[in-house]
Amino acid sequence: MATPHINAELGDFSNVVLLAGDPRRAEWIAKTYLTDVKEVANVRSILGFTGYTKNGYRISVMGSGMGMPSIGIYSYELYNAFGVDTIIRVGTCGAYQDNINLFDIVMGLSASTDSNWVYQYNLPQFSPCADFDLLLAVNEIAKAKGKKIHAGNILSADVFYDDDSDYWKRWARLNVLAVEMESYALYSNAAKFKKRALCLLTVTDHFIHKGETATSEQRQIGLGEMIEIALEAGERFCKEKK
Repeated sequence: MATPHINAELGDFSNVVLLAGDPRRAEWIAKTYLTDVKEVANVRSILGFTGYTKNGYRISVMGSGMGMPSIGIYSYELYNAFGVDTIIRVGTCGAYQDNINLFDIVMGLSASTDSNWVYQYNLPQFSPCADFDLLLAVNEIAKAKGKKIHAGNILSADVFYDDDSDYWKRWARLNVLAVEMESYALYSNAAKFKKRALCLLTVTDHFIHKGETATSEQRQIGLGEMIEIALEAGERFCKEKK
């Protein structure tokens, strides 16, 4: 049945969902890469779609909004109310390391945070990580496509416009690869409910090379290589096929 934030019914979603922060990016992914697409959710303009890949696998894609509170809600409800067991976040990030270039793909092996998200577990700290089988699938697919992926620790930050302009450097010194705003909550929910999750990010900003940034149009639709890898990886875990 529908939840407070997702007006769908059990069975409307595949067991595999790609989550994109921007609902319009989710719509673009569905209309570009899937066939027989059905809109299954639209509360607060957070759009969700289910369709079939070119290989006939039934898969879903949905917006998640910005920040950990937002993706925390949607991943919680998808995991617990709609039979979803695998979520791949397809997002954007800002690079912290010099060897990472604009439009490279970053895979979050684990997520650090400056958020107090962990307080709810009554733990001093918690280091959530990605699903190993998903990691292996993405790595294998990327290699077959000749696409290099940077894999390592990423930062899920609470603040986009940080008051301390050098704050990022403290994370970079510990070889954190990039910053985004959602994955810590997604990985934590996956850990709590014993589900699969993985974060794939395309670099759209750079903290070292300050002049390098993607346009708003590129942020919305210029992420094709990452999307194709994510869909192919997701197919390996889909339970339904035409």
